[in-house]
Amino acid sequence: MSKTATIEIDGKKIELPLVRGTENEVAIDIAKLRAQSGLITIDPGYKNTGSCESAITFLDGEKGILRYRGYSIEELAEHSSFLEVAYLVVFGELPTKAELEKFERTIQKHSLVHEEMKTIIDGFPKHAHPMGVLSSLTCALTAFNPRRVNVEDENDLYEAVCKIMAKFLVIATWTYRKIKGYPMNYYDNSKSYVENFIRLMFELPTGEYKVSPIVRNALDKLFILHADHEQNCSTSTVRMVGSAHAGLFASISSGVSALWGPLHGGANQAVLEMLEEIQNDGGDVEKYIAKAKDKNDPFRLMGFGHRVYKNFDPRAKIIKKAADEVLAELGVDDPILDIAKQLEKKALEDDYFVARNLYPNVDFYSGIIYRALGIPTEMFTVMFAIGRLPGWVAQWKEMRVNKEPIGRPRQVYVGETERSYKPMNER
Repeated sequence: MSKTATIEIDGKKIELPLVRGTENEVAIDIAKLRAQSGLITIDPGYKNTGSCESAITFLDGEKGILRYRGYSIEELAEHSSFLEVAYLVVFGELPTKAELEKFERTIQKHSLVHEEMKTIIDGFPKHAHPMGVLSSLTCALTAFNPRRVNVEDENDLYEAVCKIMAKFLVIATWTYRKIKGYPMNYYDNSKSYVENFIRLMFELPTGEYKVSPIVRNALDKLFILHADHEQNCSTSTVRMVGSAHAGLFASISSGVSALWGPLHGGANQAVLEMLEEIQNDGGDVEKYIAKAKDKNDPFRLMGFGHRVYKNFDPRAKIIKKAADEVLAELGVDDPILDIAKQLEKKALEDDYFVARNLYPNVDFYSGIIYRALGIPTEMFTVMFAIGRLPGWVAQWKEMRVNKEPIGRPRQVYVGETERSYKPMNER
């Protein structure tokens, strides 16, 4: 294949270099297009535009492939813990036993959150959305950690990564405690990271909370499956904000805000809202299956198919087993979950859905697990954020270490041309 692409504009030919990735993705480098031609490209939503070269995550939506640093999501979910995967995503290699132990110890060292953060969270009304609270608290961490991270100092960068991993988990669970009116819990350095999440959420002063190994395993897998997903909306936001050399906490806060959007991180919440709608309408699954097939009906099945994965979501296959195990372990009697199981069965067997590859995706199964655990619907996106944190951190780190330029997209102006100013009495 040629190493350049040639475009012709008004008879003038311009050669642009091609960039080939390690998985044979090929891109046209248009960095000098404007300098050579005076033209720019326009690509609403950046659907065809690569914003960076990244070594973190490879995703092939057509083939249903997801890999972190070259390792398949299937192998990582089967053999690794969330902290192992977080280390891999951020630092590039799976940790040795000693490296993982150091990572855990350093996270534990930073697990205390400044007591004045409680004053900030107390200022929010009880009905405030947890994602709004989480975004604010994450940004507020900057006030208590004002020193800028030196990305050229390996130790300074390492400490910053461990600090955000520790404190973000705590403040994320505090958003739930705020909703429930419970006292804030503290990290227990004798427990694992995911065990601490469960404790921080559910343990009450009246008694010890016993963590089910099956529940812990399911959440470990869910966090792994959400750890990164290349240049999605929130990740691109983190990189864009970080490109201005904004601090790590501020950049992560921007990612939380982007994830809050219903078109991005709200998908699993939308699944539960759909299930509740079906239940409130009598629970007739067949009726809603027919509505989903009707092109003239605005109803859409949430949690089926995927914008990126055109055949199947590889993460869904992994988490389906965990969802089945959690439901069996907890023995939850919930009509909403019964409706979910009926929908899943229909979609996997019905020719209409099979022919269109409308299989249940990771959001469908994650919503079921969260519901079974008693996690409120408005907390679902917070759960997503906890899992996605390593990816945001890794993308911020990669962008800063690579000294990428500040993000500054162009535009095509379509407003008024130059006109004369009118005094007030002539308008």
